[in-house]
Amino acid sequence: MKTKYFLLMATVTLGLSSCQKKFDPSSYAPALNIGGYTSAKQIASGNLVSYFAFDGGLIDSASNTAGVNTGTTFGTGIKKQSLQGALNSYVLATPSNKVAALKSFTVSEWFNSPAPSTGIIGLFTLANTTQFWGNIEIFIENGSTATDGKLRIHLNQGGSDKEYQVNGVQNLFGKWVNLAVSYDQTSSMVKVYINGSRVAAIASTATGPLAFTNTGKFVFGTVQFQTTPSQTTGNTKQDWASFLTGQIDEVRLFDKALTDAEVSALSILEGRGK
Repeated sequence: MKTKYFLLMATVTLGLSSCQKKFDPSSYAPALNIGGYTSAKQIASGNLVSYFAFDGGLIDSASNTAGVNTGTTFGTGIKKQSLQGALNSYVLATPSNKVAALKSFTVSEWFNSPAPSTGIIGLFTLANTTQFWGNIEIFIENGSTATDGKLRIHLNQGGSDKEYQVNGVQNLFGKWVNLAVSYDQTSSMVKVYINGSRVAAIASTATGPLAFTNTGKFVFGTVQFQTTPSQTTGNTKQDWASFLTGQIDEVRLFDKALTDAEVSALSILEGRGK
């Protein structure tokens, strides 16, 4: 008797599930490297004496102190959030002893502002409590246009105010712009950079190390005498001065004059969110 064998063929459907993420070509790209740096925080990190990221707060990350707000808010920044200015609005913050003792410095910040229409626009101030201008005062002058931006810088050395002018700056308004200003006690040079490129190198009438006097607050959003009350006994509000109605972001202050390469790398990395 023959035995018949029947092979039952079963159709098996395999359900394959996958946890594999969607292919992202950027994840295989090398990290952005600018002059040996992959992040803005790597640049002269040991020389950073003040840093305001303005990411929804007013903390100076370098000294862990908080600023005090009058009327400002927060908006979209070049990195995360930014300080949003308005008329009669500003922020005051207390600098550390390292700031008061600066001999050389670099300040770097991003701003996005319309051209001045109601008065000069303060961008950065380290106040002097007895003089008209601050120990460091950086602002946009009246009459500035898209083809002729006028930057003004005041530095105090031992009670003597020194002014530096940079005119003819192109495309300064209506978009995010990186501004950096440095003073080098060794060369006695003031340098000004826009978007990482040097636009001015000025032989300073101050020579050697800076020597600030009567150091007051940081002021963001206006110049030192436009606050209420004024940050200086040297003067009070002026009708030719006004407030930043745009935005400020990523304010860094170093206790040395950064090199051209460092300023360029900082601008590029911050501009790409690094």
